[in-house]
Amino acid sequence: MSTDKSLDEAQAREQLLDLAADFYDQFAEGDVPKMQIPTRTKSNIEYDEDKDVWVYGDRSSTRSAKTVSGAQKLLKATYTIDFLAQQLDENRSSTLRELYYLSESWDLDEAQFNSQDESNNLIEDLEIVSEVKREDFHMRPEESGAKVMGPLLLREQTRRGDREIHCQNDVGQGGYQIPNNPDTIEFLDNEADFVLAVETGGMRDRLVENGFDDDFNCIVVHLGGQPARATRRLIKRMHDELDLPVVVFADGDPWSYRIYGSVAYGSIKSAHLSEYLATPEAKYVGIRPEDIVEYDLPTDPLSDSDINALESELEDPRFQTEFWEEQIELQLDIEKKSEQQSLAARGLDFVTDTYLPERLSEMGVL
Repeated sequence: MSTDKSLDEAQAREQLLDLAADFYDQFAEGDVPKMQIPTRTKSNIEYDEDKDVWVYGDRSSTRSAKTVSGAQKLLKATYTIDFLAQQLDENRSSTLRELYYLSESWDLDEAQFNSQDESNNLIEDLEIVSEVKREDFHMRPEESGAKVMGPLLLREQTRRGDREIHCQNDVGQGGYQIPNNPDTIEFLDNEADFVLAVETGGMRDRLVENGFDDDFNCIVVHLGGQPARATRRLIKRMHDELDLPVVVFADGDPWSYRIYGSVAYGSIKSAHLSEYLATPEAKYVGIRPEDIVEYDLPTDPLSDSDINALESELEDPRFQTEFWEEQIELQLDIEKKSEQQSLAARGLDFVTDTYLPERLSEMGVL
């Protein structure tokens, strides 16, 4: 899959139609049509030392017309390819949610999706086998709401033409909203020294209100929980093209560690795009289990699902480093978790005056 830049509409359309033509050729040759896809499970991701990211391994599953369910999946794939090709012809776009509902208008009931998860999974399958990113066939998710605040000047493509935006001077307190396809953004000027990716909106607002982006020449990116692909792509571009260190600031629980993992190494569902989305050099600033102990932070007890998730992460290749093994083992020992906003127990300014400056200095970022 090409990950350097977006394909134009003609290239994307051609690669999608080539996939449909492959189904037809299999029919013509007397073979049962099939589509082979990497198995998207934790046990089938491996570390690519050349690219420094996690990718799918050799295990695969087959969608084959030998079974009724397999035939229906290929039928739905064919209908979806036809829709996407038409969408590209007309230079239009649609959301993943719209695709799910739109399938109800297709003339065969068997081609319609039973749930949005089914249509979402098919789009991911088509990305893998056609080597076309969904952004290139004009599919977009619902708005993630992720925002950027910092000393960065960029040029954005809009329906009314290009416009230049400074991500501090030309935006309100909410910041600059990341578009669905960040590859349409051109970086014009940058005065930032690093990128700070923040999990929660409350902490992002605290940092902006306290002027952290100004005081430390920092681009604050709100991840909005599990970050959308567009957010991860923009972070990677800022690291690669602007040569900016990236640090992730999240809650001190296993689910937030996975947020960091998706930024740094990619996620299981999108391992085929890790080279395009992941920033392996990203570092985790906190909240760490050691912070819970050192700062005596307010905590909640680990739930059974938290414990299971932590134990699972010890087996996750993304977390098999000395740092993460020490932190996870400590958390299992103390049986506590803490939110990043728990730092407010030491005052509203503690996070920007003490915690982040000291930790980022220790990490060599400041």
